[in-house]
Order: sequence, then C-alpha cells, then structure tokens
Amino acid sequence: MTITHLALVGPTASGKSALALHVAERLGDVELVSIDSMQVYRGLDVGTAKPTPAERERARHHLVDCVGPETDWSVAQFQARARAAVAEIEARGHRALLVGGTGLYVQAVVDDLRFPGEDLALRAELEAWTAEPGGVAAAYAEVQARDPEAAVRIDPHNVRRIVRALEVIRSTGEPFSSFGPGVAGFGPASFPVSLVGLWLPRDVLGRRIDDRTAAMRSAGLVDEVRGLQGSLSRTASQAIGYKEVLAHLDGDGTTEDEAFDLIGRRTRSFARRQRMWFRRDPRIEWLGTAQNPCALLPALLARWTP
Repeated sequence: MTITHLALVGPTASGKSALALHVAERLGDVELVSIDSMQVYRGLDVGTAKPTPAERERARHHLVDCVGPETDWSVAQFQARARAAVAEIEARGHRALLVGGTGLYVQAVVDDLRFPGEDLALRAELEAWTAEPGGVAAAYAEVQARDPEAAVRIDPHNVRRIVRALEVIRSTGEPFSSFGPGVAGFGPASFPVSLVGLWLPRDVLGRRIDDRTAAMRSAGLVDEVRGLQGSLSRTASQAIGYKEVLAHLDGDGTTEDEAFDLIGRRTRSFARRQRMWFRRDPRIEWLGTAQNPCALLPALLARWTP
C-alpha cells in the first residue's frame, strides 16, 4: 500500500506545531519532520519556538537540533536530510507529517528542486562588501537590476540571501530566479504527499505574533543570545530574534524594548511573505479558523486518510 505523507504549512505563529502534535498523538503512526531553517541549530531554542523536550517525548521529531550554531546550513543540505528522514519514516511503515513555514524549504523537500553550486571565494568577497557601510543596499540594488524576480522574493535586510543571489548571478551568468522554486511550477510532488495550509485572519495572527514575541522575551531570549555570542554562523545569526538581540547586545544603540519591537515588526513582515509564497501553490488545501487552531484537528484528520 502506498503511504501518503502530509505537509502542514502556513505563516509563523499560526499554531502549526501544536496542531501537528495533536495529529501525531491521535494517529500513533505519525512522526513529525520540522521544515524550519533555524530549528536545525542546537542552542537556538527560545527564538525559534523549538519543540520542548517534553513535546519531543510525546511524538518523534526529526530535523531538530541537527547541527551546532557555528555551522553554515543550506537549503540543499536540508533537502537531503529531510528526504532521508521521510524515507526512514516510510521504511518503518509510518507516515511523515512535515510541519513548516519556511516556503523554500518546504518546496525543496516536496518538489524536485535543484540548487546551483557554491563559489566560496566570491561569497567571501561579497560578504566583505556587504559588511561595508551601504554595502547591503548596494548589493540588493544589483540584485534588483540583474534579477528583478529574485529581488521581489528576498528581504532587503537578509544579507545571507542577497549574497547568495549575487554569488549565483555572478558565478553562473544566470538569474538566481532560474534555479529552485518557481522554475517548473508546482508539482507533481517528488513523493506521495498532501499539502494543507493553516489560515488565520491577519488581526488574529498579528496578536499571536505579539504574544509569541512577548513570551520569548519572558522565556529568556536575551540571555540565550548572550550565551551564543561569538559562536553563531553567518546563517544562524540572521534568524529573526537573534539578529535583533545580537545588534542590541553589540551596542548598535537600540534598547532592549526597541529590539523586541523590531522583532515583532519583522516577524509580521515575514508572515506576510509566507502567506504570499504559499498562496502561489495550488496544491495546498486551506483550513481556516479565527479561534484555537487545534480546533481544526477533526477537519485535518478527515483530509489525511490512512
């Protein structure tokens, strides 16, 4: 019998992880695969809303705490690890429930995406350039000029993605947007999987983001980041929450209150980009609620037949 897996997607703070945990406990043959670009890092716990040790005891989780915080982690590496996890789960006769809001990572696992190689010397040159005053803005302007489609998809503040885009553009002579998502459209998926999206009204999601940001502060995000100072890779240091607190601790002139206000604003902006990304995928069946997302459990179970 063919095993059909499930991908549960949606913006940050929409309640995906809690709902997925209920699904795994209810069905018994389900293992969770985190499709998150930052939960792979050991030590980045509070700011990534990583499942707690108690939650990981309730259901088996994959792609959590895979590498140290000093590691540069790529979507190509994640693709290989996630697909291996799905294969292992299937070999046990179980089903994988992929949970994530990082659109590129979701599509990299579900679809047959291919990624360009790396030019580390050019990358180092670009990183040095973006570290100079005005360098990030100038680099982003070059991406806009040479690959407008890629520029629309990249946060102007995301140095890592800007550098990667220019690395590919300059080293291959091809647009960054000609690789990866959107090249061949959506589907068919590379393995049997259904896609379900979790939708909440924007005002409800905004309040949940504000609550999560406040909870992270209360849970000790500043102390967590302080303990990681000097050990974060270029990739890990770009995570929302860590980037802003690092800047505050490094003395950029922002107060702690201002840092957390910026975290909230950037998280809401990220959530908007997530919605836009997932809305492009016609395979996603959306489930919506203005209440507790876990109330969608019966509807989700009905859409995932054994």
